Amino acid sequence: MNQAVTDYMHGIKQEWQAEVCTRIRQVIRESIPEVEERIQYGKPHFLKNGSYAAVLGTAKGWVSLTIFNATTLEAPDGFFEPGPPERKTVKIREGEEVDDELLARLLRQASDGL
Repeated sequence: MNQAVTDYMHGIKQEWQAEVCTRIRQVIRESIPEVEERIQYGKPHFLKNGSYAAVLGTAKGWVSLTIFNATTLEAPDGFFEPGPPERKTVKIREGEEVDDELLARLLRQASDGL
């Protein structure tokens, strides 16, 4: 675990966002065992073999997780935000459940090609 990413997590002011980010970080680490973490552009980035696998961040009303190498990923309608096919973003708002199993499957699938 990268200390700068841990510090980022500890610095999140909204408790629910901190909880969601910590949980997603754990899902990423379990799904991509060889993942490397670093802070870049002020946000935690997760890499596999030097290529971006995911980026995690917070905004005023949500936590966002962007998965890279995501062109072939399939998820329920409305799960991903509109955007380019090679990057897919999930926004989690306060009170929404995080589907750990779905995120783990998507992260494994996307990172397999890295």
